[in-house]
Amino acid sequence: MKKKLKIIKSDLLSTQAGISHGFSTKTGLERGSPFYFNMSLSVGDAEENVIANRNAFFEALGSDYKNAATQYQVHGTGISIVERPGYYGENDAMITNKSNVILTVTSADCVPVLIYDPVIKVIAAVHSGWRGTAKRIVEQVIIELKRSYGSSLQDILVYLGPSISQKNYEVGPEVAEQFENKYLLPKGNKYLLDVPACNRDIILACGVKPENLDVSPLCSYEDDSLHSYRRDGKTSGRAMGAIMLHGDQ
Repeated sequence: MKKKLKIIKSDLLSTQAGISHGFSTKTGLERGSPFYFNMSLSVGDAEENVIANRNAFFEALGSDYKNAATQYQVHGTGISIVERPGYYGENDAMITNKSNVILTVTSADCVPVLIYDPVIKVIAAVHSGWRGTAKRIVEQVIIELKRSYGSSLQDILVYLGPSISQKNYEVGPEVAEQFENKYLLPKGNKYLLDVPACNRDIILACGVKPENLDVSPLCSYEDDSLHSYRRDGKTSGRAMGAIMLHGDQ
């Protein structure tokens, strides 16, 4: 089963023995159109397929479904402090220092963010679409890591997973006006918005070292092995990013 999955990993986070992590793609369990290897229960895919997909994904990461913490993402700034596996309601970020608990984030163009502090032994998973980016959710998560766990900005490692690139992300003026001009390219009466670059700059402005930030070069819209709502519309599945602290630290 594991061999049938295509999972993307961060070069930076892959150097860390204390965690497991990964980002799913459309490839897994020989799933076909329209949802492919989908991780979301809210896109119309059969529930039994989604559960089987998640189980296969978590198994490939060295765990299983019962250890997962999940959320219903609402493009806000809610942060859940996770003490045990389970459903954490409507929020867009989760933090834990508990071993063997898988933090998850789903996406299909939005920026998935995985964070690890190898000194304090704490992890976070963040969903940052344009709304969350405009509200600087990743900055709020980093502040929470410092305030509640004592993380040092010099130690934090961050991975921005695959998301939609600027040249493929067209937005209206009502969205564009919430961002600085350097993240915008005019296109007729609309704009092309660079959400990954905005998140990157927010993270660096917080004080995270450039060498501790890994930004995926993959565009979810252009790479057909990835889920993309902008490309596929309502029939798009969702990918899942996941991160877990090992229990043998």
